[in-house]
Amino acid sequence: MCYNLLVREEYDLENVKPSDEPFENTLRPHVLRDYIGQQKVKDSLSVFIKAAKIRGEPIEHILIYGPPGLGKTTLAHILAHETGSNIRVTSGPAIERAGDLVSILTSLEDSDIIFIDEIHRLGKIVEEVLYPAMEDYAIDLVIGKGPSAKTLRVDLPKFTLIGATTRISLISPPMRDRFGIVHSLDFYTDEEIEKIISRSAKILQIKADKKATDEIARRSRKTPRIANRLLKRVRDYAVVYNKGKIDHEITCNALLKIGIDETGLDDVDRIVTKALIEKFDGGPVGLETLAASTSIEKETIEDVIEPYLMRCGLVKRTPRGRVATSKAFEYLGIKQPQKPL
Repeated sequence: MCYNLLVREEYDLENVKPSDEPFENTLRPHVLRDYIGQQKVKDSLSVFIKAAKIRGEPIEHILIYGPPGLGKTTLAHILAHETGSNIRVTSGPAIERAGDLVSILTSLEDSDIIFIDEIHRLGKIVEEVLYPAMEDYAIDLVIGKGPSAKTLRVDLPKFTLIGATTRISLISPPMRDRFGIVHSLDFYTDEEIEKIISRSAKILQIKADKKATDEIARRSRKTPRIANRLLKRVRDYAVVYNKGKIDHEITCNALLKIGIDETGLDDVDRIVTKALIEKFDGGPVGLETLAASTSIEKETIEDVIEPYLMRCGLVKRTPRGRVATSKAFEYLGIKQPQKPL
């Protein structure tokens, strides 16, 4: 069944609700027991939290790494809530100068948490300020210039630094070694994603049947952030064309309209896959060449697009470059050429 985007008769104006912003702000869980998935990480963090409370000390510095959208920021807020601490949120690119970091650190209080997202993008000089702050809870300031310059050590309250990164390999070893707790987040199972979608649907007061939530979960690339985004977009179609009821049929139609196919690939994924096959005969091709041919930044291809294409078995990395698999040719309905041995 195809839904006509121009038809308005099915739109029930009486059932239109106010903005969902208050509801959407609660989608992020606040306690560990409501955090779905990543069971090993949850079990480990719960022990560290209890131990810190028993000792009456702040929890050790924590580094969380993994692909985008898996819940690194959510975990940081949960840790703040579980320990009863205030949290200051910033990001690596936002801290351009050492003075910016000094201003943040000196405004902290005992047991506060500072969360730095994309911590691998901190500048080298800023990192140097963090080293004594993390180890000794102090920073060294240089006052004046030339021969009259003096070094002043400023004591800091005992705080917890939580760093999050999608590229742990770009964090320097001295920085990485100063984190007492290091955890990686992996992709979720379809069952876990389905539970997350069901929880979000309940919070947003969305009527969705089991087949619909299963379908959204299957196309969510095993990522909670994407799952919640797709749920909201399907909700919009359901409000307009199905009186707010999300069933399997409206879900399939809505996802088709926004370009998400049955494997979870979107338009950008297909652009990269098509370019690899149609422009380079399936490869091998270098990352920079592939980025130039698609007008997509190489960092986006490498960090966002390529990992899922590899998980789907459509692309593989080789020493000579990216190569499309036979499954990619089959996915696009293109006959794979026979290459000479």
